[in-house]
Amino acid sequence: MNNSKAFIYFICMVSAMGGLLFGYDWVVIGGAKPFYELYFGIVDSPLMQGVAMTTALVGCLVGAMVAGAMADRYGRKPLLMLSAVLFTVSAVATGAFNDFTLFNIARFIGGVGIGVASALAPMYIAEVSPADIRGRMVSLNQMTIVLGILGAQIVNMLLARDTSVVENQAWNVEWGWRWMFWAETLPAGLFLLMSFFIPESPVYLKLKAATMSQHTKQQEAGLRELFRHKYSKVLLLGLVIAVFQQWCGTNVIFNYAQEIFVGAGFDVDGMFINIVITGIANVVFTFVALYTIEKWGRRTLILIGAGGLGIIYLILGACYAMGMTGVLMVALVVAAISVYAMTLGPVTWTLLAEIFPHRVRGIAMATCTFALWVGCCTLTFSFPSMNVALGSSGTFWIYSAICVCAFVFLFRHCPETKGKSLEELEKELVK
Repeated sequence: MNNSKAFIYFICMVSAMGGLLFGYDWVVIGGAKPFYELYFGIVDSPLMQGVAMTTALVGCLVGAMVAGAMADRYGRKPLLMLSAVLFTVSAVATGAFNDFTLFNIARFIGGVGIGVASALAPMYIAEVSPADIRGRMVSLNQMTIVLGILGAQIVNMLLARDTSVVENQAWNVEWGWRWMFWAETLPAGLFLLMSFFIPESPVYLKLKAATMSQHTKQQEAGLRELFRHKYSKVLLLGLVIAVFQQWCGTNVIFNYAQEIFVGAGFDVDGMFINIVITGIANVVFTFVALYTIEKWGRRTLILIGAGGLGIIYLILGACYAMGMTGVLMVALVVAAISVYAMTLGPVTWTLLAEIFPHRVRGIAMATCTFALWVGCCTLTFSFPSMNVALGSSGTFWIYSAICVCAFVFLFRHCPETKGKSLEELEKELVK
């Protein structure tokens, strides 16, 4: 394998395109939501609205659950290619179907692609990157995720015609939301094409170098050993980090931007503009993370993220309680997105790709990614009910309390991993 840094950057960027599609597919539905709900006649059905928003997340659970075992059996590269195919099929079908059930099936297929890509891309990047740039390379995956998010937000804004004009609203309901999904086919096709030019992970090739029977025993041993006592601490750490990345609350801003910004006093057109503003902040501060993750370290950044979000949500909840609206609310939301983007967003995937031993990394990444998507699914499904029962203030205060609890746990248990080889980390974390 060519060890030049230029080649490593190339294969990492190709792998990270799975993150770009992950980000786009995950967020595009937020902009399409006001229009497909009218098309399918579910505006007055909170249950069906919840189904539409969570179908892809259920697919994520399935994709994450099978990704680890399949990656250990068939390799990392074929699974990345499979995710590209799933993204393409889902993008075409979601926009084409006129039936709500088929729409959700297409979203489920895309969700499986997200689950596979979210587990495989950071793991592949960690396995092909030298220790001195590994954090930065894995953070590229988070960078492409936020670029995908911003891309979806911009596409949604450009396609959503002025809702004050009746004819434009009719076009949005009939066609606008479809083109929001169809736009994904271009990057999905490019990802599939470029994935033919990347090599297989050297870690997988070493595992496969053993006889087939030995390789199978290694897989089975990895699944059993993951839940043995010697891995219990590192597995608990991985699960807490994964779930906390979702239950820190930031991702409801992307999935329920309509409710959050309308609640802050903005109309639908203002909502789209504010969504793009948050997307830009997301990208800018992810760039910051690319430089700070190797200088400040993973532990410092994740603690800043937990503590910073806890404070911001406390203030945001107080502002909602006092009925405040306008620019201040947008500023607080942007602050939350910015803190998340330079800390929990990239650091979570970096730590998950680093802390597990080779022997169980595939199944461990799949397990933690599955837990992450369980967290995302429960967060997404619970937000509307929490928002109705507790109001926006109470909801964000709960997220603040979760951040404080996570800060205490991570302060006590999260190690520093920067600058250490995967082999060194295995000796330190698994004793």
